[in-house]
Amino acid sequence: MTVRIATVLLFSVLFADHTSAQRRRGSGAESLKQPFRGIVAGGKVEEGLFEIRSTGVSTKPVVEAAKKFLTKLSDDQALKTMFPIDHIEWRSWDNRHFYKRRGVGFDEMNEEQRELAFGLLKASLSAKGLKKSQDIMKLNGTLAELANNFDEYGEWLYWITIMGEPSDSKPWGWQIDGHHLIINFFVLGDQVVMSPVFVGSEPVHATSGKFKGTIVMQEEQEHGLRLIQSLDSAQQGKAILSAVKNGNNALTQAYKDNVDLDYAGIPGSELNKKQQALLLTVVEEFVGTMRDEHARVKMDEVKKHLDHTYFSWIGDTKADSVFYYRVHSPVVLIEFDHQRRVAPFRSPMPTREHVHAMLRTPNGNDYGKDLLRQHYEKHHANKE
Repeated sequence: MTVRIATVLLFSVLFADHTSAQRRRGSGAESLKQPFRGIVAGGKVEEGLFEIRSTGVSTKPVVEAAKKFLTKLSDDQALKTMFPIDHIEWRSWDNRHFYKRRGVGFDEMNEEQRELAFGLLKASLSAKGLKKSQDIMKLNGTLAELANNFDEYGEWLYWITIMGEPSDSKPWGWQIDGHHLIINFFVLGDQVVMSPVFVGSEPVHATSGKFKGTIVMQEEQEHGLRLIQSLDSAQQGKAILSAVKNGNNALTQAYKDNVDLDYAGIPGSELNKKQQALLLTVVEEFVGTMRDEHARVKMDEVKKHLDHTYFSWIGDTKADSVFYYRVHSPVVLIEFDHQRRVAPFRSPMPTREHVHAMLRTPNGNDYGKDLLRQHYEKHHANKE
C-alpha cells in the first residue's frame, strides 16, 4: 500500500502541476498566484495562536478510513485523487462549476467505493455533520430536478481528493469539493484542522421530488437570530452594521484565503453570560460538524478568546427576516448569508431559500497551514 501511494504521489506531482495550471485560468487564478498568508485583522498575522501538541484524541479512525478508500481506487483514479501535502490543490476549491473538478467523483464510484468514501466522512465528522453533508448532496439533486440541469447539479457531483499519505504521524488530509459542500480536513498526529468549510443549499427545503422533506441550515439560521434578538438596543447598535440586506454579503468564500478583514460588531466582553452562551452555541453549530471529540478541542480554543470574539449583523431582526451575520475571533471566523436565488430562477433580493455559510481559521491556519509550517521547521529545515 505504501509503495503504491508513493508511486502515485510521484506521478501526481507532474499530472497535478499541468492540470492545475489549466484549471486555474478561471476567476481564482490571480488569487492562487499569491502565497498563502491567511485571513487577518489589522493587516498582519497574529502569531503564536496555534502549536503542535497532543490533543489526546485519536485520529486513527480517519487514517484507517482513508487507507481503505484508497485501496479500492484504480490506478487511474488514484492518480487524479492523490496530491502532495503542500499542493495548491488545497486552495483550488470552488462552490461554482467554473472548471473541471479534481479527484474521484461520487458519480464515477462503484457502490463499494462510494460506501468507503462515506466511511471517510463518517470517521471525520460528527453524526450531525455527516447527515448535513449528505442532505446538502441530496438537495443538490433536488436543485437538478427543479432546474432540469443534471449536468451542473446532482446528488453525486462531489469529488474527493487526498493530500499526502494517510499517516499517524505525518501531515496529510482530505477534501470534498462540490456545489454547496466543501470540507478541508487536515491531520497531523492527533491534531485536526477542519477549515475552510463551505456549506449551504438552494433550496434549503425539498418540498417535492425524490428527496421531499430534506431540510438544512435551519439551526445555523435560528441560533444567529436568537443571539441578535437577545441583545438590548445599545448592544444591537454596536452589532448591526446595516439594517438593510439587499444583496449577498459573504466575504471569505472561494479564493479569499488572504482577505484583510478587521473585527466589527460587538465583542464577547460586552455580552452577559447568557448572551455569551448563545454566541458559543452559534460557533458550536459550525465547529460541531467535525467529530465530537475534535470539536471539543476546537471549542476549548475558541473559549480562550471569547472576550475578543466579535459578532456582527446585516439585515432586520424579525423572525422571518433575511440577514447576514459574522462571528470573528483570532481563531475562528464564521459567516452566514442569505443569498439571492440563482437556480432554477434568479432573484434580485436575498431569500431564505438560498444560504451560504463559511467556517475558517484566521491567522494562517486554514488547511492546517500554520501547523504544517511548524512541522517543516522542526523536521525539514530546508523545506520552504
